[in-house]
Amino acid sequence: MDAAALRNLQKPIKDKYRADPAAAKVTLSARGTLDAEGVACKVETARAVAVAGLHKASGGTGADLCSGDMLLEALVACAGVTLNAVATALEIPIRSGAVRAEGDLDFRGTLGVDREAPVGFTAIRLTFEVDSDAPQESLDRLLDLTERYCVVLQTLKATPAIEARLTRA
Repeated sequence: MDAAALRNLQKPIKDKYRADPAAAKVTLSARGTLDAEGVACKVETARAVAVAGLHKASGGTGADLCSGDMLLEALVACAGVTLNAVATALEIPIRSGAVRAEGDLDFRGTLGVDREAPVGFTAIRLTFEVDSDAPQESLDRLLDLTERYCVVLQTLKATPAIEARLTRA
């Protein structure tokens, strides 16, 4: 896709959101069911059911997906799509590229071994590698705009209000 095709694709959507800001507010959702046989949760994705379970560092076998890995995968997916869209819009040629996310965890926290140990990622590193002849200034702008418009990255940076509830079935 080139910049003109992307603009043509997004123009009516942007026009709609400018005219009716409420139309731009969408609620996304995810659903999972508890696995009665093991310590796992079956998550319904758009394409299949993903079974998430314990990471090896917390007693898992490695056969199930790890939700921490899935979080990093969501970040990589969103950042990769965003970088591609920004590069397309700015007409920055990219022959190929890769996106990698790494996150540091201390499993003492989630296992309750040490109440002072944090639960969750303490650091996340997002790295892009691109094959491009674009000037460095263009690549710097590409990174800045990718960071600005990546939904998952911005969600992690600006923690949203989160509410957890438990109800009876």
